[in-house]
Amino acid sequence: MRKVNQLKRKLETVTFSTLVVGIDIAKHTQWARFVDCRGLEHGKAFKFQNNKNGFTDILSKVYQMCNEGNFTDIIIGMEPTGHYWKPLANFLIKHAKITMVLVNPYHVKKSKELDDNSQTKSDKKDALTIVRLVKDGRYSDVYLPHDIYAELRGLATARTGMNKRKNAIKNTITAVLDEYFPEFTTVFKHPFKGKASMQILKACPIPRFIIGLGEDGVLEEIRKAVKKSVGRKKARQLVEAAKDSIGVDYGEYAATIKIRQLMEELELLEKQFMAIEREMADEPTGGLQPDRRQFRQK
Repeated sequence: MRKVNQLKRKLETVTFSTLVVGIDIAKHTQWARFVDCRGLEHGKAFKFQNNKNGFTDILSKVYQMCNEGNFTDIIIGMEPTGHYWKPLANFLIKHAKITMVLVNPYHVKKSKELDDNSQTKSDKKDALTIVRLVKDGRYSDVYLPHDIYAELRGLATARTGMNKRKNAIKNTITAVLDEYFPEFTTVFKHPFKGKASMQILKACPIPRFIIGLGEDGVLEEIRKAVKKSVGRKKARQLVEAAKDSIGVDYGEYAATIKIRQLMEELELLEKQFMAIEREMADEPTGGLQPDRRQFRQK
């Protein structure tokens, strides 16, 4: 029932006084088509560039079409192609009282096939498909957050990306350990949580080098990260595990370098991740000045 009511509301938005505009978004060049509530096209397809002059051109063209067709309301729909739609949507919302909406790319593809029984892509054709979907109420409302909400969304997106990269690095390191030292996790069950295991991964994660260091050498490496009187037992366990390891014995130096560099990247990401979380907690637009945020002492 809720979806039915939403569709009814959207259909009622498009009246005889409404100019419906469909825009096919691209990195450099956009195409726009214009129809009324009956789906009848007004004017020709309009081409404009993805820059300020192009944005001004499409806005002028929209107003021209309104004057020629006696339209008093405007609704513009576009397909959310990557991030390219956002500058245009932001420009139109800021500079004109225009309703902006988005259409589902999947709907565009299927509707295009229904229109001409062809899957071939054409920017002009896509713009017409988009505008007809908008006319039929097949769209979703645009939400472009501003102020602190925009800051939080940007920070949250960065945080999510960092999390994905951290997990990818951990998976890569685990894969190398499975090949060269699968017994590592019998000594350190959670290799990416403890300071001792993190230090060993950076310094000597391969059995041959662990055996070469010996118990005292491994203990010395552990104590670079853990200052308390712990580590002797772990050092002994690690050396014994290295002696009995079934890991491969070729390309060991290269594997060590790979893990070391990945660990350095992981540590950097951890610092950046914590910095992002601090920014999210500090009210990005109100609690911090740009210079303080930029040059915060880590």
